[in-house]
Amino acid sequence: MKLRYSIALSLPLASASAMAADLALKLDVPQLNVAEYHRPYIAAWVENADQQVVANLAVLYDTKKKDNAGTKWLKDMRTWWRKTGRELTMPLDGVSGATKAPGEFTLNAPKGALDKLPAGQYTVMVEAAREAGGREVVKVPLQWPPKSAQNVNGQGKEELGAVVVQVKP
Repeated sequence: MKLRYSIALSLPLASASAMAADLALKLDVPQLNVAEYHRPYIAAWVENADQQVVANLAVLYDTKKKDNAGTKWLKDMRTWWRKTGRELTMPLDGVSGATKAPGEFTLNAPKGALDKLPAGQYTVMVEAAREAGGREVVKVPLQWPPKSAQNVNGQGKEELGAVVVQVKP
């Protein structure tokens, strides 16, 4: 049995052309009915057409462990870790935060995360990994800057459900 919960990530953004825009990332994170459930570590970032990371939006991990020991398992988010995570020092101001219990909540990303992003095609990447669980990456295409309000959908299978990127100019 799976229960579905929602997570929302909201970012007020401005493009290089000084056009103000809002981007919200809504995630459907299932509560899996397993014997040993751990809160998922989640990373969200933006890649350009060359698959280069242009912005880290959020990194949720166990920040309460003594001596920053929660960072030990960040490498389980393998795609994020190989592309950008291993180069970062955690905690990352305005980006990193504690894991959340299943449920609906909003994360505020750092202001200006995409301010200098040139117009073009991008991909919002969301990766989730759980101790004693699975790992999953969902990719959602994004045209930046937005010309109109739009919702772009992605779909996970186990660790993530629906991933919706909502953009408003």
